[in-house]
Amino acid sequence: MIRHYVLRRSLLCVALFASLSLLAAAQVPSQEQKPVASQPAGAADDTGTALARAEGLLRKGSFDQAIVTYNEVLKSDPQSGGAYAGVVLCYLKQDNLHNAAEWLAKGLQANSSDPRLKEAQGELLFRQGNIPEAEHIFVQLINSGKAPARAYLGLAEVSSAAALYAREHRLVLKAHELDPSDPDIQKEWIGMLPRADRVKEFESYLAESHGDDGETRRSIAEYLEMLKARQAAPGATCRLASDVAATETDLRPLLRDVNHLRGLGLSVVINDQKSTLLFDTGAGGITINSRLAERAGVRRLSETHIGGIGDKGPVKGYRAYADSIRIGKLEFRNCLVDVVDKRSVAEEEEGLIGADVFAPFLIEIDFPKRTLNLSQLPARPGEPSAKPSLAIDDQEPGSESDPKLAGNATSEANPAPVPQYFDRYISPEMKTYAAVFRFGHMLLVPTKINDVSGKLFLIDSGAFNNTITPDAAREVTKVHANYDTTIKGVSGQVNKVYDTGAVVLEFGGLRQKNIDMLAFDFSHISRSVGTELSGTIGFPVLNLLKLRIDYRDALVGFEYVPNPWLR
Repeated sequence: MIRHYVLRRSLLCVALFASLSLLAAAQVPSQEQKPVASQPAGAADDTGTALARAEGLLRKGSFDQAIVTYNEVLKSDPQSGGAYAGVVLCYLKQDNLHNAAEWLAKGLQANSSDPRLKEAQGELLFRQGNIPEAEHIFVQLINSGKAPARAYLGLAEVSSAAALYAREHRLVLKAHELDPSDPDIQKEWIGMLPRADRVKEFESYLAESHGDDGETRRSIAEYLEMLKARQAAPGATCRLASDVAATETDLRPLLRDVNHLRGLGLSVVINDQKSTLLFDTGAGGITINSRLAERAGVRRLSETHIGGIGDKGPVKGYRAYADSIRIGKLEFRNCLVDVVDKRSVAEEEEGLIGADVFAPFLIEIDFPKRTLNLSQLPARPGEPSAKPSLAIDDQEPGSESDPKLAGNATSEANPAPVPQYFDRYISPEMKTYAAVFRFGHMLLVPTKINDVSGKLFLIDSGAFNNTITPDAAREVTKVHANYDTTIKGVSGQVNKVYDTGAVVLEFGGLRQKNIDMLAFDFSHISRSVGTELSGTIGFPVLNLLKLRIDYRDALVGFEYVPNPWLR
């Protein structure tokens, strides 16, 4: 099962890249600029005015009007890279990748050297899931000295996904310095502020029109409500209350029927109420149903919406405080849980728990032995020691639960905690781990399907099987409608399901053959994440593996282990 948020903080990795100050100095020669036709006096000013008007419409969310205005510019200046770039960004905002790609191709043919057009190319590549290619474009632009503000934002998103948090922080600050009025830059910048400043800035942001769709505005408003509620309860931060900082606990088999496993459950005690929650690497946080919430007496905090697989959209719920959460030998106090206003969250269970709640720990999931082991992550060079907690709280800069930050460095001159940002660290014992792309709670592993590489698949122990999107499947095999299979998730039933031909998946040093796969649309999840999700690696495959997960550094160790339960 998949939970996603419109307010996302991208987090991920494919390879190590130098910090911004050490980026390669080599430049790619620009193609020869095509001659621009002479224009009457005043025409350039008129074009500039029209471009500014179109950009204003784009930022207000009037995308169709902006496209019309950009086309008017192109009538008088057919080589306007800014106009082509604007059209591309409008279609990206509308999630129309086909039209965005068509207009990008036209623009590059007319004016391949315009920095605004190259920046739009980087954004399209990122949205299509071509992360390394997007990074190459952004780095090239920044090295050229002609990068627009959004190029810094684009590279910041790549850096966040690559667990290069120090680089991300510098890039967001630079983007905001260059263009503080860009709504996308504003949101990323606000997200890095201390809680009190975030409240003030998001209030100001919501008081104006920024072109966000209804779901995004609702998500920001709900997040703001939660921040205010947290301000009213100072000191109520999720923390580890027990003396131990590691534990091993059993995972319980959850049966679909007497012969088939559908997942593994984790025993969790919430306010002294025992429950078994579906342990789900594709989910985020702890989500429980209203029945368990009432029994445990959790304290309601703020409204929220929770979404995932299904075509009915996010469902209503609320965030709440749990005074105590016990998992194995660990006990945590004052932690947040999400409550769904429905009886069932995960089939017969009372809820689900995402593996990401243990992000401050090194997580070892031995599916064949059905055990979960949590231990301390290796300290990054120069990082102060800190006691890990659950990553289900609002993360204050410098908090123990924020994988981007560490420590609470103070001084006599500045007694307030000073956040320290770190870039990804690969410890010696993790040299063999696979680099994955992290987007919030989602771990996307680069996957080759048959002969096509570069697809991103979600590691999802809550998924009933491997799945793929119809578009990705059509690149390598035949696809036809399936009228007999019903797929349901948190967001209801999937309307259209397809069957595929044979598909071979290669990921993390492993190779797995599928005689066929189920295919359905993931576009609403890809849209909210900001990059293309091509499928899931589901429970039947993960059940054969031992996973070692380092969320902090976006690393996963995949190890095939013969399953003693299957002998």
